Amino acid sequence: MVLKRFTKMENASADEMVFGQTKHPVKMGLDQVMGGGDVVPNIKVAPAEGSEESIDGLEATSKNIAFAACDRAAAIGLPAIQIEMEHVQQQSISKEASARCTAVTFEELEKLHDKFGTKVSMMSTVADMREEENGLRGSEFDVAMDESFEACAQNGASMLCIETVGGKVVSDYGISRGDARAILYGIGVLGSIDMEYMWTKIVDIAKRNNVVPGGDTDCAQANTAMFLAGGLTSKNVSHTIAAVARAIAGARSLVAIECGAQGPTKDCGYENPIVKSIASVPICAEGKNATCAHSDLMGNLTAAVCDVWSNESVYNREEMGGPTPGVWLQSLGCECALMNTATQIGTNKQLRDTYALADKYRDPQGVILSYDNAYEIGKAITAEGEDIYLRSRAAALKAIELINEAVDQNRILLTRFERDTLDSTLKTYEQLPDDKDKFIKTCIKRYGRKVKEHDPSQYEL
Repeated sequence: MVLKRFTKMENASADEMVFGQTKHPVKMGLDQVMGGGDVVPNIKVAPAEGSEESIDGLEATSKNIAFAACDRAAAIGLPAIQIEMEHVQQQSISKEASARCTAVTFEELEKLHDKFGTKVSMMSTVADMREEENGLRGSEFDVAMDESFEACAQNGASMLCIETVGGKVVSDYGISRGDARAILYGIGVLGSIDMEYMWTKIVDIAKRNNVVPGGDTDCAQANTAMFLAGGLTSKNVSHTIAAVARAIAGARSLVAIECGAQGPTKDCGYENPIVKSIASVPICAEGKNATCAHSDLMGNLTAAVCDVWSNESVYNREEMGGPTPGVWLQSLGCECALMNTATQIGTNKQLRDTYALADKYRDPQGVILSYDNAYEIGKAITAEGEDIYLRSRAAALKAIELINEAVDQNRILLTRFERDTLDSTLKTYEQLPDDKDKFIKTCIKRYGRKVKEHDPSQYEL
């Protein structure tokens, strides 16, 4: 397979980016088009506790989740839904479990489509069970994941996704210590290399089974930084370094598209606006309707250019308003109805800008992920598009520049801790070599000693 590196932007300007619209819409499932005009709700529910103890239990809870979601979709008249099955390990480790859980979920979606004409699709997200110290390539878990993808694709999945973990052992070290070099190496270099390995295989499986290769997310790395950075009162991790990590993640997650993934990309990839700015593929996003899973400072902003809108994940149980699949799907459906109505009456760009401005200056992470600034980071990435190291560093430097601009304009304030961290990160990146091989050689020597789990051979280094 020949990688298609992005060296120019698919969007001519940031203003071309808006929710529900892309230059490369994707057909999938039954009568569904992503990125072709409408935003589609994506409901994701974790299996009931205890159900993972047997394949029969997993199958039963999968059917229950799908039935509850489809029942609510029909009751409130949703025109389209997507169900995401984000695997627990017990589903991905067993191809039988993968097949049976996928089949019963799609069966419920098919009934909804046939009876009410609802446009439906299913996203299957296989769990990345690999551990670097036990082998990222060719290990028992690696093989099981391939088999799980095949089983999902053959039993009703409309699209295939994953949250790859390559580089995590190094980036975790860097995030916890404020080591900017480790973050760039772990996410930008190691993460990108592992992405290419995994997505070459996933795209091949998807094509052979006539399903859509969706996309990835840097949940394992940039989301770790975001969650540890926490809210405005948290000081576990610098918010500025979390923002920089997210910009680097944009260059990393783009690799899936370069391997042939078509989108929608995974919901918890907060870097997705950067990916969309470059490739104009559909993206899934989460925010204020994902508070069942976690808190963030960008709950409105993340909706600005999404094409699929997700709740992240919620436990399968009973709420006062009914089963959680239905309750949270209704919440998502209401938000999508707002976006789709704005598109129909021609106020979509005003709503996009309102979403963005609601959160843009609440935190450095919002500054760099607002669609206009995400576009600027996209341009920095494509300017160095052929080199995974240089483009990741360029994304980081542009993010720092954008945060400093917001500070200079009195749009955002930084504490002394945040100011010092940002200045230190800038100095580190400015002093790095321009040669990828030299950077990698230095990092292998440095982190080979500091991070015992790191095995460069797993990245063919």
